[in-house]
Amino acid sequence: MVYPIGRLVIPAIMKIWLKKVEGTDNIPKNKAFIVCPNHSSFYDDLLIPSIIVPRVNRVLHMYVNRKFFRPFLLRRFLYWGGSIPVEVYDHPKKKDVNKNAFKKAVYYLKKGDSVGVYPEGHRTLDGELQRAKVGAARLALTAKVPVLPVGIIGSRDVLPKGQSLPRIRKIVRVIIGKPLYFDKYYGKQGDRKVLNNVTRKIMREIGKLIGKRYKY
Repeated sequence: MVYPIGRLVIPAIMKIWLKKVEGTDNIPKNKAFIVCPNHSSFYDDLLIPSIIVPRVNRVLHMYVNRKFFRPFLLRRFLYWGGSIPVEVYDHPKKKDVNKNAFKKAVYYLKKGDSVGVYPEGHRTLDGELQRAKVGAARLALTAKVPVLPVGIIGSRDVLPKGQSLPRIRKIVRVIIGKPLYFDKYYGKQGDRKVLNNVTRKIMREIGKLIGKRYKY
């Protein structure tokens, strides 16, 4: 057991809203991977680890906006869970913070842990897929690991952006797709065209899982 609360308590709480999880057999066993879900709600941030961690029995290091590391208790919780702080807004330290985050993520992947990245970067306001960043693609090609696309349906109706308390609705569905392998692109993480292509493949697969079209 990696950490009892992450494996037992949090998944039990998440089930208040979680209706169904499909595709758990697609989660790679005994190997590192990058989890790439769509992002509609803060609920997603606990939901994804609560599904992945018990099935791989290893830490899932989620990329988390570093502003959430400022409050003491929340910072302790995030570090305890192995989260990686990233800067998502324009900031003088953005380049250094994200460079450090990337190095940490590669280190974790190389030692066998997995990493969670929301390719869109921010929660959607309208439920549609947003233009994705290339960070997940660059990470996959650098660490030479597969990407696990995950579709989350209904979390925006439970806890939309701007709302502080979740609605009690057991409506959330999670669909886990088959791992995506990008072996032919290994070593090309410096090629922007390749990164855009890989990112588009990831997002289109997520779109298929949730019935949305990735328009970018």
